[in-house]
Amino acid sequence: MNILEPSTPEQFEKYYRLRYQTLRQPWGQPEGSERADDDETAIHAMLVNDTGEAVGVCRMHLQTPQEAQLRFMGIHENYQGKGLGKLLLDYLEEKARSMGATTMVLQAREKAVSFYERNGYHITAKTHLLFGSIQHYKMEKQL
Repeated sequence: MNILEPSTPEQFEKYYRLRYQTLRQPWGQPEGSERADDDETAIHAMLVNDTGEAVGVCRMHLQTPQEAQLRFMGIHENYQGKGLGKLLLDYLEEKARSMGATTMVLQAREKAVSFYERNGYHITAKTHLLFGSIQHYKMEKQL
């Protein structure tokens, strides 16, 4: 397994394809909904296996000089439960620290809360329902 920051059109195609397949397609959302207006200014991380297949994705951006935010964490269903999400977390947390951030925040889907708690995050608020059915929680970690 290797983490890379997508830089070529081919790498970004794999990155966004997995982001769509894991975070939008299962809820019947249209292609393109996996993209965000601020993607251009974010740091993207993609975990690839030995054959170059994207198996995990996540992105991070600075909201303020001290606060970074993780978004769009997705792990291919065949690779979940193998500790790969932690690799992406560690990578992007270190990137945030190197940029001067002292806090990381995120919006976790209900089923992902325990994963983030195991990795040092705590719930600060119950927030919104995505697609009218997926409860989210704001979570935070001191870096």
